[in-house]
Amino acid sequence: MKVQEYGDWSLGIHQRLSTKRIPISGSIELTQRCNNQCVHCYNNLSVGDQKAREEELTFDEYRSIIDEIVDAGCLWLLLTGGEILIRKDFFDLYVYARQKGLLITLFTNGTRVTSEIADQLAQLPPFALEITIYGHTKETYESITKVPGSYDRCIKGVNLLMVRKLPLKLKTMAITANRHEIQDMKQFVEEDLGLEFKFDAMINPRLDCSQSPLEVRLTPAEVVELDLQYPDRVSEWQCFADRFNMVDSHPDRANNLYVCGAGNNSFAIDPYGRLSVCVLSSADSYNLRKGSFKEGWDNYLAAERQKSVSRHTKCTNCRLKSICGMCPANSELECSDAEAPVDFLCQVAHLRAHTLDIPMASHGECEYCEGGSRYAEMMETAERMKERSLNKVKPCSPNL
Repeated sequence: MKVQEYGDWSLGIHQRLSTKRIPISGSIELTQRCNNQCVHCYNNLSVGDQKAREEELTFDEYRSIIDEIVDAGCLWLLLTGGEILIRKDFFDLYVYARQKGLLITLFTNGTRVTSEIADQLAQLPPFALEITIYGHTKETYESITKVPGSYDRCIKGVNLLMVRKLPLKLKTMAITANRHEIQDMKQFVEEDLGLEFKFDAMINPRLDCSQSPLEVRLTPAEVVELDLQYPDRVSEWQCFADRFNMVDSHPDRANNLYVCGAGNNSFAIDPYGRLSVCVLSSADSYNLRKGSFKEGWDNYLAAERQKSVSRHTKCTNCRLKSICGMCPANSELECSDAEAPVDFLCQVAHLRAHTLDIPMASHGECEYCEGGSRYAEMMETAERMKERSLNKVKPCSPNL
């Protein structure tokens, strides 16, 4: 029997359906309330926010939406928050979506996992389950969550899920408060727990456009220095760039505002029934309480996907977008303009390309490209970082 890796199977489905505009994957925020108050979070209303609670979709409304997205062709569904376990009807919602045949991923902070919840999940396991840990030590963890006792509750939740052999992965956001513990977290998760660990340093402003999370964001050099500490991470970036950096070169997509799958094969629904292209995009949305998912997908999101750029910027023809993260949603949050370049992301992408030896095609006038006002500074930083790095990079695997 021929065996195919899940990653290849998933990528194949997305590639085959990319031109058919079928909503094969989506995310639903069950709530934006959370029992932690993390300093970096883009979305964390207080658990006791009564107004938010009253405005959230009801169980019956969620059930109707799940019926509609399944009918439309959805296969993968992320249930996220806020903290999903805050909702007393969480398990009812989860079971309903699971029994509809969806491949469900759950995002939780783990602090509200009980033996009962772990047992329930073990009886009907999710496709994937991810918990964010914020530090290796209690002091660091709780300096970020701002909630005493949250570290012990998180670790207890992790253990309860591990004992039941659920498909658990741990992750963290790398910020100024915990960057010194990334290696310790990685070692603890991978060696002591035997689980997969990943981290991300791409911090966004809050959904209300508050810039406060950016106060704990790493500098571009610190972001890339973390890449260099881990050979597997370096090779993954190189392989990812090799596979995806030229995907935007198709002439039919040259002037598209959106170049990702948002609104084309994926969607996001917030706790109040607002349908948008992705979880970070809150500038425009379609109210599912006043219309159907089909109408929102076929008309509203289709129109969003057809939007063209209104002006030429350094991002228009850039071939580094896959290692940049630049998108209209990020621009909306950080610059209040869907087309404005985000300087932080631009710096990270160019420094990553120069430092990790990722080929970079010419893409027009840019201060971080050769001849640009900050090119020499960028190259000096890149060379200095490469000299300090003693890691050997693994060759790119075609299966990545």
